[in-house]
Amino acid sequence: MDNFIFQNTTRLIFGKGMIAELPKQIPAGKRVLVTFGGGSVKKNGVYDQVITNLKGYEITEFWGIEPNPAIETLRKAIALGKEKNVDYVLAVGGGSVIDGSKLITAGLLYEGDAWDLVKKGYSANTIPLGTILTLPATGSEMNNGAVISRYETQEKYAFFSNFPQFSILAPETTFTLPDFQISCGLADSFVHVMEQYMTFPAQSRVMDRWAEGLLSTLVEIAPKIKEDKKNYDLMADFMLTATMALNDFISMGVTTDWATHMIGHELTALHGITHGQTLAIVLPGTLRVLKDQKKEKLVQYGERVWGITIGNMSERADLAIRKTEDFFHNLGLATRLSDVNVGEDTIKEIERRFNERKVAYGEKNNVNGTLAAEILRACL
Repeated sequence: MDNFIFQNTTRLIFGKGMIAELPKQIPAGKRVLVTFGGGSVKKNGVYDQVITNLKGYEITEFWGIEPNPAIETLRKAIALGKEKNVDYVLAVGGGSVIDGSKLITAGLLYEGDAWDLVKKGYSANTIPLGTILTLPATGSEMNNGAVISRYETQEKYAFFSNFPQFSILAPETTFTLPDFQISCGLADSFVHVMEQYMTFPAQSRVMDRWAEGLLSTLVEIAPKIKEDKKNYDLMADFMLTATMALNDFISMGVTTDWATHMIGHELTALHGITHGQTLAIVLPGTLRVLKDQKKEKLVQYGERVWGITIGNMSERADLAIRKTEDFFHNLGLATRLSDVNVGEDTIKEIERRFNERKVAYGEKNNVNGTLAAEILRACL
């Protein structure tokens, strides 16, 4: 296991009726910018609960942070926040709202264009952020990362700032989510774990078993959620698994990958494909192309998560990959680029972008433009 320094400062507030904790979490007298997405919180009762529990605060609402939050929208939120002199941000929604709000908290204290901060990749100078999560997927509620898009140039980059001070997770807020969003959230959570797990074997028994437990939980609950998405216990397990999948808890002292995510971000930037859907397409292709590199870990994963114990190492690795693709397919997601009408022109553009940026991802830092293109062709 490698050396590491770990700290996660987010206070997690989990369970039924916990939105009522809001007044205990935001200091009195704060001027709060409350950020929202497209309006689903007005249909599921979350908005009314938020407004009721923020009585006595000076509130400014900002609506319209879209999936894959765009700098073009976030600039408007930052301008509004500066006009109202806000000193606290409360993000109410899914990972996109929370991601966008992380940039807002930095942009409010920045003199220039917030896109500068995105291109820089990091800002520690922020006003405080709290969140109320309504869509399990990204883990943004308990990490310091975000992904921000720029529509005018079809770009999408990671951005890091400070952790939310608190996050309220109320599983009943998920009951009205569309099936597709739930499926994408399950896929996103699954691949978050795989990016931190599917690398080198024998780095940490603790991290491996923890990751395998999260993967096994998703495999177990996914078909049950499909049958009964208003089951509180199932959605509670889903919500907590999504949070634990990307809050740095399972990456302590181990090598991580992230090639699938970086390729997936380009598919979203170029075609607007939902993030979780891109991952369901790209991960099986990544595993097929990097099978020899990841073979030992694939066999371990196949045995511990899918119960694969028969066959030689190559056969067991192949079956583990097929089981993974079947899992996404059974969620109702596309698993091939041809399913979403993406072809060779896009592959060449992503290869060009990787090469132009001189980037390489994966546990061996070998997924450059050439290998990314090979992975994408394996997804056709």
